[in-house]
Amino acid sequence: MPDSSSPALHPFFAQALLDWYPRHRRDLPWRHTRDPYAIWLSEVILQQTRVRQGLPYYLDFVTTYPTVQNLAAAPEDEVMRHWQGLGYYSRARNMHHTAQQVVAEYAGRFPATYLELLKLRGVGQYTAAAIASFAYGEQVAVLDGNVFRVLARVFGIADDIAAPASRRVFQELANQLIPADVPDQFNQAIMEFGAIQCTPVKPDCLFCPLQSRCYAFQHGMVQELPVKSKAKAGRTRYFHYLVLRHGEQVYLRKRSAKDIWQGLYDFALTETESATLAPAELLALADELGVQPATDQVEEPSQAYRHVLSHQKVEARFHPIWLAAPLPAATLAATGLAPFSAAQIEQLPKAVLISNYLKTVRF
Repeated sequence: MPDSSSPALHPFFAQALLDWYPRHRRDLPWRHTRDPYAIWLSEVILQQTRVRQGLPYYLDFVTTYPTVQNLAAAPEDEVMRHWQGLGYYSRARNMHHTAQQVVAEYAGRFPATYLELLKLRGVGQYTAAAIASFAYGEQVAVLDGNVFRVLARVFGIADDIAAPASRRVFQELANQLIPADVPDQFNQAIMEFGAIQCTPVKPDCLFCPLQSRCYAFQHGMVQELPVKSKAKAGRTRYFHYLVLRHGEQVYLRKRSAKDIWQGLYDFALTETESATLAPAELLALADELGVQPATDQVEEPSQAYRHVLSHQKVEARFHPIWLAAPLPAATLAATGLAPFSAAQIEQLPKAVLISNYLKTVRF
């Protein structure tokens, strides 16, 4: 592999990207502003999310919460409801907390430097660099998956990008490449280049302005770079939801444990090692909850609903149980359950898996 620290390619690389960017960039709303709040929103939403999926959420958030003060003052359930469907819900909780932090500790103004931005909750090195360069013109290089890929291929870097120690190698190179006069344009350019030109699969090498200087292209290693070790296979978890109903109300609870979907609403839940739950086991669980079913005959469970997360898979089945009487106050207090109407449920933040099931429920 070549010495990626050699400065010979640096000016050519930066200028090629800066020439390429105006002709090929996508017209995205957060590229028309230097408002750090709007830029921060876009970066949080686009973490682990494609632009096509994230754009409607961004437009919804800037419309619903046009200022950081608006977002900070909003109820958490409302914010989570607007986030519903994007996944990685800790981002939404951190985002809401950070808005409150900016209002309380910074008088509603985002910090103006990379180092100060790192003090905000949920703001890591990438997000801090993006805000600092896009909003304030600070010469600090961003490093995301697209940037890793472009640098690895062009400069022939074989360090495993999944290894934490490799970040320093790429960050030092990126910091050498970024020009002082247009750091924002360079950061936008290299990320966009990785997103639409130097893509993970089938990159457009034929019309690439860096082709003649690209180590991976010249050495037939485009598919081998970047090097990324595979993550461990995720486990499968089996969820069995007890959908407790009385009249036109359904009982749900807010997930509070530090687990997936924290802060979202779902039903009474038991997790087992098996994809099936026998009727006798279901009735025993209901009895443990202090629930009195209207009949000893249980309904057939729903089909399996599957949801794939980054580190695990969830297979869920829903077991409808009609109640002989409303749940008593003691049971509600012990389980965290509460009765909701169809209209109220619509306004609650829920995981996509729960929402998909509720679409099949008749009220």
